[in-house]
Amino acid sequence: MVVANQETALHRSSTAAALKFLCSYGGQILPRRPDGHLRYVGGVTRILVVDRSVSCAELMAKLEEFCGSSVALKCELPGGDLETLVSVKSDEDLANLIEEYDMAWLRSRSSSSSSPPDARLQIKAVLFGPKPRKPTSLPRSPSPSATSSFGSMIS
Repeated sequence: MVVANQETALHRSSTAAALKFLCSYGGQILPRRPDGHLRYVGGVTRILVVDRSVSCAELMAKLEEFCGSSVALKCELPGGDLETLVSVKSDEDLANLIEEYDMAWLRSRSSSSSSPPDARLQIKAVLFGPKPRKPTSLPRSPSPSATSSFGSMIS
């Protein structure tokens, strides 16, 4: 019985020390037909769990490993939507995002006692890969007829 209580306490402390990112990548953000609200279509959605003390650089390295390429991280604020994604590019951005989710969790706990005490909101993240480069084309050489027309105009 004591072992079970210790395991439960350990589980709660490890859960509180972890952040869960619900990561979507490889798809597109498109308007929904009936109402025009944005939705994420296609791609892959996975959960990444990291320690709360993770730095932005460490998180980005994990996301790069997770996706197999470098990505830009944009997250939905709690209660927000895909129209208001927030870029996360620094430790300060990450700390502000975590604070927003912690405040939302506290608000949800004070308004509802039905969820378990160690439940946390998942941070909804959309990962954008590198944009494909447009093929560069060399300027076309003028056609012989255009050159001869131009030459006849100046002579």
